[in-house]
Amino acid sequence: MNSSLVGNQSGRPFCLLAISYLETVNFCLLEVVVIVFLMVLIISGNIIVIFVFHCAPLLNHHTTSYFIQTMAYADLLVGVSCLVPSLSLLHYPIVLSESLVCQIFGYVVSVLKSVSMASLACISIDRYIAITKPLTYNTLVTPWRLRICILIIWLYSCLVFLPSFHWGKPGYHGDVFQWCANSWSTDPYFTLFIVVMLYAPAAFIVCFTYFNIFRICQQHTKEINERRVRFSSQDGEAGEAQPCPDKRYAMVLFRITSVFYILWLPYIIYFLLESSNVYSNRVASFLTTWLAISNSFCNCVIYSLSNSVFQKGLKRLSGAICASCARQRVAKDSSTSRSKRSSNGCHV
Repeated sequence: MNSSLVGNQSGRPFCLLAISYLETVNFCLLEVVVIVFLMVLIISGNIIVIFVFHCAPLLNHHTTSYFIQTMAYADLLVGVSCLVPSLSLLHYPIVLSESLVCQIFGYVVSVLKSVSMASLACISIDRYIAITKPLTYNTLVTPWRLRICILIIWLYSCLVFLPSFHWGKPGYHGDVFQWCANSWSTDPYFTLFIVVMLYAPAAFIVCFTYFNIFRICQQHTKEINERRVRFSSQDGEAGEAQPCPDKRYAMVLFRITSVFYILWLPYIIYFLLESSNVYSNRVASFLTTWLAISNSFCNCVIYSLSNSVFQKGLKRLSGAICASCARQRVAKDSSTSRSKRSSNGCHV
């Protein structure tokens, strides 16, 4: 995010999207609108996801719900962390030094997105085990092992980006701060380190597992349909094609994973080009960065539109909220009517 507020001789803040600058407000309006808009969407969307998971016990029957909730909490923290650049763009005073705030902000967001990326890889592994080893799945994948796995994801994500404080910019740019834009440069070796330790393994795991998942589901569907046709021909009834029972849920998770990599691919490409000194552009950095961060909201939309159990939980949550509001309204009306009756009695 290279929206640096580097002042020029006229005292105007440097705005990447200069068409949005207004003399009356004296800050980069469009940058603030983009960041605040995404921040509101990300925070509200992930809060809803977290509440729905707590209100719909059926969602917790899937072991992947552990990783989905982990992603929701990580994405929620991404939205909360967006308060830092938005307040900086609005010229709120920062207690800590600009360089420290910039480094901490870049490190925190990088860790949170690493958690999401690692969680997606673990989800694909979980579904792969469920399809390839259905009889031993419950003994292999247990709640305490899932919790240990989530703990490892958080620890690994924290450790892999820790060298950024001395090595160079992490996989996320916090250049809304002047120090980040002018003094904190990327390092090609650190970029290679991040790619080898995070990006490449996660992408390979996702591609390998989902390729095999859909290949196995296709084989299962073919075998099931052949058996139904054979038995139906013996009984004289036409059989309907039946899809693989695990394919639908795998498709939901595959959509989430695909959107994640589609939105993050432009930034990863730009990050690699900038680190190798091939191409560097502040506007491209800003756009690709916040396009990637928008994924923190897209996960909520995809899961809510694709999962029928989640939709039922969302209806249940909205129904509970509406019922609570109705009860409060009835109680308020009754208390108002009682107060009116008592006041009328005083005047008699």
